[in-house]
Amino acid sequence: MSRPGPIRVLVVEDDPVAADAHAMYVERVPGFVVAGTVHSGAEARRHLDREPVDLLLLDLYLPDGHGLALLRSLRAAGRSTDVIAVTSARDLTVVREGVSLGVVQHVLKPFAFPTLRERLVRYAEFRTAAGEASGQEEVDRALSVLRAPSPASLPKGLSGPTLEAVTRVLRDADGNGITALSAGEAVGTSRITARRYLEHLVDTGRAERRPQYGQVGRPELYYRWVSGS
Repeated sequence: MSRPGPIRVLVVEDDPVAADAHAMYVERVPGFVVAGTVHSGAEARRHLDREPVDLLLLDLYLPDGHGLALLRSLRAAGRSTDVIAVTSARDLTVVREGVSLGVVQHVLKPFAFPTLRERLVRYAEFRTAAGEASGQEEVDRALSVLRAPSPASLPKGLSGPTLEAVTRVLRDADGNGITALSAGEAVGTSRITARRYLEHLVDTGRAERRPQYGQVGRPELYYRWVSGS
């Protein structure tokens, strides 16, 4: 019996920088290959007319309409391609509508490679499940792999809510970036604590650090959000 081929993914994202980053993430996951990268709903339709794919990595805010409108049109045309929605929207109404249209996962921006990798691996596990379930428990277990991913692991001592707060402050900072002291004051933590979170964002590719030299003494580190992360 021949082994199944790789899962072919079409990245649909209007921001070219983000699209390239998402495509790079997908290519790093064994068993997945990027079939193409497009920047609008119309481009996605044209690509699917030429070359059907297994999975859409779909941004919900496209220049020519909402991603769910694209998905509704694909379903009306009889296309059953699976979808992982990538969005900054936190509206649960949108999430529910996406589920009704066959969105198998939602990934909230900003995210790092480990978050998307986990979603893709779980999707692959669900997709390759075969055979007849022995009972309700086995059906529930198969669905839980797809629907209930565990949170992406964080280094010991870091918490999700604080990371989200530091991320928000960093994203809102001006082009010069922000220091650990300023970030700590903004989120109500110490400079040392804020720096741990900022360094984690650097390590995961979502931020960059640079020294700024003053008149005297050691240079001060500034952290800046990486566009498209």
